[in-house]
Amino acid sequence: MFLRCSTRKKNGKAHHYWSIVENRRVADGRVLQRHVLYLGEISGGQQEAWQKSIEVFEDGHPHPRTVALLPEQEFGAAVEPAAPAPDAPSVIRIRLAEMELRRPRQWGACWLACHLYAQLGLDRFFAERLPPSRKGTRWDLVLQTLCAYRLIDPGSEWRLHRAWFERSAMADLLGADFALAESHKLYECHDLLLEHKAALFSHLQERWKDLFNARFEVLLYDLTSTYFESDPPFADDDKRKFGYSRDKRSDCVQVVIALVITPEGFPLAYEVMAGNTSDKTTLRGFLQKIEAQYGKAERIWIMDRGIPTEEVLAEMRASDPPIHYLVGTPKPLEQTGSATYCATVGAGACRHRSQTPAPGR
Repeated sequence: MFLRCSTRKKNGKAHHYWSIVENRRVADGRVLQRHVLYLGEISGGQQEAWQKSIEVFEDGHPHPRTVALLPEQEFGAAVEPAAPAPDAPSVIRIRLAEMELRRPRQWGACWLACHLYAQLGLDRFFAERLPPSRKGTRWDLVLQTLCAYRLIDPGSEWRLHRAWFERSAMADLLGADFALAESHKLYECHDLLLEHKAALFSHLQERWKDLFNARFEVLLYDLTSTYFESDPPFADDDKRKFGYSRDKRSDCVQVVIALVITPEGFPLAYEVMAGNTSDKTTLRGFLQKIEAQYGKAERIWIMDRGIPTEEVLAEMRASDPPIHYLVGTPKPLEQTGSATYCATVGAGACRHRSQTPAPGR
């Protein structure tokens, strides 16, 4: 391996970009170069900052030691930083020609994911509710690994087990090992979360208030579906059913997913329902769910025209306090062929009609 410097001039100033490169000899005798690590632009001041921030753990010493990591002479020749004397005890010089790259891992994204996890208080929340098993399984750390994986590089649990975990720094950051990525534990962990669903949303709501000053007066409600390429019949209580497919896959069974979020995208509740559930039958249950968990309040619900029924809207207007809503309901007019656009807000009705739509609409 060796250090390669690429120089680019911008606005009359030279910028140096560094990479660690490895030579690979191929079958026809040629030598090809493989970029092992891109270091980016390193000026004299940046290199000096690097020297102050490198810490080394040594055997027998409980605390790290700050050192200056200096490469071969050619590094300083281009950048010319102010470096300590070569024989200083705090200087560690590396020999790139003898350096090997072993088990490289993604660090930065994993560190950020763990930092966000801690900022939301999820580490403490689940440490209290997911105690270790009798065999010592740290379910809270398994869950944190799953969350980081979904945030950084979402995929299946099997892919996390087979490939992603070994390429990540999650084991180093959590002080654990490959036990966190055992395939059966990854799947089993999901089942342990169901009983804490309501408590989790209440906890997140409080954290969002503290961190982002989030408000929850306006709620967006919508439904979607996801299908499965699997063959029935299933058990009677299985939620995979044939129904209206938003994915145009009426040949596949599916489930319906309902979600309530704020305009900023903070989720407040969700539900997975049978695939043959009609949109019109879901709103009443979610109104009760939000009221039971977060209490009564003057909220505005925004939803598609296919979700509410006139009966449910009447119940919303008659509730105490009244539940406000905004829903668009285009209806074809038989005589003119134009569309009527209706927006109903709050306990009263404010209707805006356009009998003759503008050209092109």
